[in-house]
Amino acid sequence: MAAVGSKPSAGVSEGLPEGRYGRSRTADEAADRKLKIVGSVLGVALLGVVGWFGYDYINGTKLSAEVIKFDVVSADTVKAHLEVRKDAAAKGYCTLRSQAESGAEVGRADFRFDQREDRIDQVVTLRTTSKATSVELLGCHSD
Repeated sequence: MAAVGSKPSAGVSEGLPEGRYGRSRTADEAADRKLKIVGSVLGVALLGVVGWFGYDYINGTKLSAEVIKFDVVSADTVKAHLEVRKDAAAKGYCTLRSQAESGAEVGRADFRFDQREDRIDQVVTLRTTSKATSVELLGCHSD
């Protein structure tokens, strides 16, 4: 028996026997485990929300288009070739903008597409206030 204040002998250990009850977790390890679980749950939730918004955006788009080419006809007119893709029953419009060399907007117009077709190739005429150097599709919206 060891006296009070003396060190225990080499063969005697204090506490629980090694390996008998499993490894004890420290407070830091427990906190790390909780943070990993919370982070994983939040990551899965964020991934689900992003996936849902992406699906809704793609599925909800009923009208889309692109400018195939454009031609500056005169100082106040630009012709643009649009290719529109939509559901056959969808109706809507696309907005085009024309800019001068300085970058100033010189023309803007909405063009309706109510035909009962799913793909429309159409040349539209955009009136401008001065000579245009570019045509840009700003977007399409369904009714």
